[in-house]
Amino acid sequence: MRDILDAVADGELSAAAAEAELNGYASTDAGRFDAARTDRSGVPEAILADGKTPQETATMAVAAVETTGSALLTRVTSADVEACRTRIKERFPHAGIDYDERARTVVVHADGYEPPELSATVAVVTAGTSDAVPAGEAAAVLGKLGATVDRIDDVGVAGIARLFDRLEEIREADVLVVAAGREGALPTVLAGLVDVPLIGLPVSTGYGHGGSGEAALAGMLQSCAPILVVNIDAGFAAGAQAGLIARSISAARRA
Repeated sequence: MRDILDAVADGELSAAAAEAELNGYASTDAGRFDAARTDRSGVPEAILADGKTPQETATMAVAAVETTGSALLTRVTSADVEACRTRIKERFPHAGIDYDERARTVVVHADGYEPPELSATVAVVTAGTSDAVPAGEAAAVLGKLGATVDRIDDVGVAGIARLFDRLEEIREADVLVVAAGREGALPTVLAGLVDVPLIGLPVSTGYGHGGSGEAALAGMLQSCAPILVVNIDAGFAAGAQAGLIARSISAARRA
């Protein structure tokens, strides 16, 4: 504790970073950021912008970078991004800010931040272009965890030849995240063709009976092939689960 107090007194450590060291979290006007989550669970805390004002989102982003060197934001709007860019650049002028407009994610790295590196590849597979939003969220989480991400898009069962054209590439991955809407058939089909863990990500595309992802979720839960399933549009959860599996694979390879 004395070392932390000395670092604060010398200006080497901010009050928020000191609080994170002592308590595991940093307190802000927008809430408390769980700075110890990565060490505790292996998955970094993501800042969900939905339900927050742009300034609240930006405040949490600054706390994340201040205490961990990086930040992951999900479900952002253009107003959130503008507020975060302004606040981050004021506090960390040389920080890198990566905004994926389609996936609605922002990843921030402070200058000098060294991201983790896993010796494992996760393929994020989509049935169609409409599935790209939650798939992109999953990819952002996986990138933050240090996995190599291979995006394989538009290989749905309506034109199944497209899947077979990419099958060998898909089989080279260590883990799969497979996003599909409509009836959600792609994860089941693909699970019968590969020998690696597969996480089904139902997407809220489609209409009519079972629309909004309900048919996709039910189909994946009823799959006769062995797959894991997350909730509708739950890209973060899919990426986190795949990342934990990838981390175990990486550790085994490096042992």
